[in-house]
Amino acid sequence: MSTEPQSFDILLVPEHIENLRGETAADRALRVATVEATGETGASGYPRYRGQGVEADIDPSTRTVEALLVDGSELDYGLVAMIAPERGPGKH
Repeated sequence: MSTEPQSFDILLVPEHIENLRGETAADRALRVATVEATGETGASGYPRYRGQGVEADIDPSTRTVEALLVDGSELDYGLVAMIAPERGPGKH
């Protein structure tokens, strides 16, 4: 059984956000996609996740997006992909 997470929420946020003024990156996300593990390894060497028009290679140990396609294309300039923080028990 794999210990890697089976899904992640990927946030696409504007790159220029510097001061969130009490908001989270999720509050400023232009798009949020839940991706599920495919069981494949991407060209980057990391596990491949896919869902809601997003395909990503993610390093589960650092929670870093290593490669990304959004609706079949590379991410537009000015946007950054990040993994949403883990939700603790009882948080939604």
